[in-house]
Amino acid sequence: MISQTTITLRPFPRGIHLITGEILRQLPELPEAGLLNLLIKHTSAALALNENADPDVRHDLRMIFDRLVPENAPFYLHTDEGPDDMPSHAKAVIVGSTLTLPITSGRLNLGTWQGIYLCEFRDYGGPRTIVATIVG
Repeated sequence: MISQTTITLRPFPRGIHLITGEILRQLPELPEAGLLNLLIKHTSAALALNENADPDVRHDLRMIFDRLVPENAPFYLHTDEGPDDMPSHAKAVIVGSTLTLPITSGRLNLGTWQGIYLCEFRDYGGPRTIVATIVG
């Protein structure tokens, strides 16, 4: 069985946002066993799996990314869409656009402290679209 659905996320400000609950709310019933693949259809945001317990992790990750890939670097050529655009593309390449997660007993089989994150790298990225493919 393969099914596919599109998930639309409301606009989020720049940052690392826990979206596990939002993803689960918009998914159909999961099979007893299988895989869930998530693809974010944007080049300036990413999906990640990380700690969901301490919100300081989200803050620290944002600070790390902003230091790794700063705005207004003098060597950027792609600057027409504002100072956060080229850095957001680079950050999205570093983090990635897909997650593949196991499904066990009809639930996502995540670690105790793991959550799904939207890494929003633009100041005003707008709504984000995720394609969810379930194989079971």
